[in-house]
Amino acid sequence: MKTPFLIFGLLLNLLILSNASATSVLPLSLEQLSTRADLIVHAEVISNEVKRDAQSGQIATYTEFRIIDAIKGNTGETHTIKQIGGRHEASKITMRVHGVPTFQTGSTYVVFLPKKSSLGFSSPLGLHQGSFSVLTIDNEQIVTNGRNLLRPTLTSAKTSKSAVQVPLAVKADNPRQSRLDDFMNTVRAYNAQ
Repeated sequence: MKTPFLIFGLLLNLLILSNASATSVLPLSLEQLSTRADLIVHAEVISNEVKRDAQSGQIATYTEFRIIDAIKGNTGETHTIKQIGGRHEASKITMRVHGVPTFQTGSTYVVFLPKKSSLGFSSPLGLHQGSFSVLTIDNEQIVTNGRNLLRPTLTSAKTSKSAVQVPLAVKADNPRQSRLDDFMNTVRAYNAQ
């Protein structure tokens, strides 16, 4: 009598565990994002397309950006990134990877991108950490990614002993937000060192 309950319990645990997943990344400072990125752009999303990637066979989201300002690296008037995951309408399959940011058509971002992988994938550095939404609040452009922009990371002190910390002006009442111009100037300063 106990055996069927034990088997049922084990199967239930396997079912629950098979759906659990996590993505872990180390916290990155603005300095690390700025200096490690191959391409940094202030851009508006003009399209998102989810399809099965020919190279990897995985579901991928292709996001096309209209470049407003290329802060670091070379790009044309538009730039497309390929990220794993998305909702594939034809097959009704959804693939989500925790931490991989989504970009909304018509919204504006500052994005820190590494070199593309051998399969052409290029999610922002540190996943969501390398994607900053640009919002207009009280007629002022503000950047945020939800993190405290004043808090230095533990890893930044270890990796850049000789680097100079460039101050970032944040909103006094909300250290998760900075004026776009101040943010861009800080990123440029990190890349000028």
